[in-house]
Amino acid sequence: MSVRSMSRSGFLTVTGGVCAAAIGAAGSGAGAAGRLHGVQLFPSDNPWNVRVDKMPVDPQSDQIIANYGKQSPIVEIGMPFNVVSGNQPKVPIRFGVSGESDPGPYPIPPNPRIENGPYSRSPSSDHHLLILDTGEQKLYEMYDARLTGSGWYADSGAVFDLTSNRLRPNYWTSSDAAGLPVIPGLVRYDEVLSGRIAHALRFTLSQTRQAFVHPATHLTYSGPKGPGWAPMGARFRLKASVDISRFSRPLQVILLALQRYGMMVADNGTPYGITGDDDWRWVASGIAPYSAGFRFDDSNGMSLASDPFEVVKMGHVYFP
Repeated sequence: MSVRSMSRSGFLTVTGGVCAAAIGAAGSGAGAAGRLHGVQLFPSDNPWNVRVDKMPVDPQSDQIIANYGKQSPIVEIGMPFNVVSGNQPKVPIRFGVSGESDPGPYPIPPNPRIENGPYSRSPSSDHHLLILDTGEQKLYEMYDARLTGSGWYADSGAVFDLTSNRLRPNYWTSSDAAGLPVIPGLVRYDEVLSGRIAHALRFTLSQTRQAFVHPATHLTYSGPKGPGWAPMGARFRLKASVDISRFSRPLQVILLALQRYGMMVADNGTPYGITGDDDWRWVASGIAPYSAGFRFDDSNGMSLASDPFEVVKMGHVYFP
């Protein structure tokens, strides 16, 4: 029986010994590439796939971490994505921010999976509609997508060629505020099952500096303007000094990825909110509850805080 307790915020607390049996050999599940059907998400030298554990720390790192206060990182599960083959018929789509969106048509399947469902108009949901086309090796990602009486509409949309490292034009958004793709940064259950995550993770902060660094290409205009705050695209990593052996096996897989590959600021939202996919096995294995997500608690019930994170040295900072 898994030992777990619900925190006051509604997120599951996973203790050190939980789910070791559930996260066994990779052969017991789909494996790391199961939901991707073997498709490589960008070349090996793409920023998402490059290790940063040996890269220098940014001079502003201490101030940036301090300004966000002591937080407990959360894995928020539930981000759906759709997988289609190259022969999926494409449909036209209208965009609210057409000047920063890649025009359609997009290969939207019948009854696609949309974040929070196709009928919810909850303002707390971004209603992402994410599509991996295995035949074209492309991502089609939309923000605030919905089917209207006159066809498909989304506030913004982006197409990413998975065989290329080409970024979006500077100051262009995507389905994320940072202009980044979503699917490559998800924590996927099948990766945790395989015992290895070999890419950076997507995460959100409550507010960000009005700036961005590559590979991000876009910024928000509601945050602070001065230094000491993370711009979109900033990369945080878990310090190598953190002993992850005191955590359960599934959490170790995620924490090791945070030490090696880090996580990129992709949007504003839950403080230190890491995005997980909507695989039903998160719940079936006991790692997560029926909704929401889970925090990083060790065998003593102590939560991992944001203190042991640091900011990887940033490149050129782009301002409005």
